[in-house]
Amino acid sequence: MDSTPAITPLRGQQLLPVLDDIARLRIRVFNDWPYLYQGSLDYEREYLAAYAATPDAICVIAQAGDEVVGASTGLPLLDDGPAFRKPFEQAGMDPAQVFYFGESVLLPAYRGQGIGHAFFDAREAHARALGRFSLTAFCSVDRAADDPRRPAGHRDNDAFWHKRGYTRQPGMTMQLQWSEAGQGEVMHPLTFWTRALEPCA
Repeated sequence: MDSTPAITPLRGQQLLPVLDDIARLRIRVFNDWPYLYQGSLDYEREYLAAYAATPDAICVIAQAGDEVVGASTGLPLLDDGPAFRKPFEQAGMDPAQVFYFGESVLLPAYRGQGIGHAFFDAREAHARALGRFSLTAFCSVDRAADDPRRPAGHRDNDAFWHKRGYTRQPGMTMQLQWSEAGQGEVMHPLTFWTRALEPCA
């Protein structure tokens, strides 16, 4: 196993050759806690194709040899769906100022090597270079602390996100539906985290 995956930012049509690899990776990683997501390849292809068709979107991949072991996405919030924009509009924030981070997925064997930081660095640099955003943001699913499905010893990413300068925004919550292991289609609350994006030096 290559212990030092290569980090590569992709834009637009550059995403197409690895689209299926990223789709399978998302299904595999999001199947675990806390998302418990039961995905389909057809849905994932459609979801990722939207990134390939959005000029200012980015997908940062981590590759070990020929294998895509991690991926991280982002796009202008205005290019995402109305449900993603609504919490910002309700908070009196201009969605046009927000660059939204879709997700970061990474195989367990490659965690703890700084790849998560590399994903944030690349997406923040991309948003900064576009020159029209004052905020970066993402959302995370809310799970009860006493949920019996929570794996023993599981550590949330909150400390990592705080270290990156992100702050959870209680009240800025959206609802998304996906098929959950053992439950079928379920509505899930996701709360946004935000960080002010400093301009280029």
